[in-house]
Amino acid sequence: MNELDVVGVRVEMPNNQPIVLLREVGGDRYLPIWIGPGEATAIAFAQQGLAPARPLTHDLFKDVLEAVGQELTEVRITDLRDGVFFAELVFASGVEVSARPSDAIALALRTGTPIYGSDGVLDDAGIAIPDEQEDEVEKFREFLDQISPEDFGTNSQ
Repeated sequence: MNELDVVGVRVEMPNNQPIVLLREVGGDRYLPIWIGPGEATAIAFAQQGLAPARPLTHDLFKDVLEAVGQELTEVRITDLRDGVFFAELVFASGVEVSARPSDAIALALRTGTPIYGSDGVLDDAGIAIPDEQEDEVEKFREFLDQISPEDFGTNSQ
């Protein structure tokens, strides 16, 4: 397993499909995962430190975990089958729960939980971006700084 950081979310044109971009910590691979607009909003909210007037589903799940005394210790992006990514939530109790990566990432950002990607997933879907192309990634980060959750066209009530 390789630790991943969330670079951010953006909308891929022309099909208007949101993606979340993860970066391998200590490596040069990036992992793009296509996600839904609701999850894109949830991830963007968490990255920007925004708290909606009413809790989103991921905020509610975090609150429930705290209320029942469960700690999420890691999120793992474990597999890629037929173009579909799979993830697991790993709890301190040893329990592992299957999840969509987008939901797992949104929850990890809210709880400060590390995210890991399997070697197989990074080998199959990771994109190596050498240091000399880092300026392109910086442009992407600048784009992320300009975008707001409202740009995803979802209603966050």
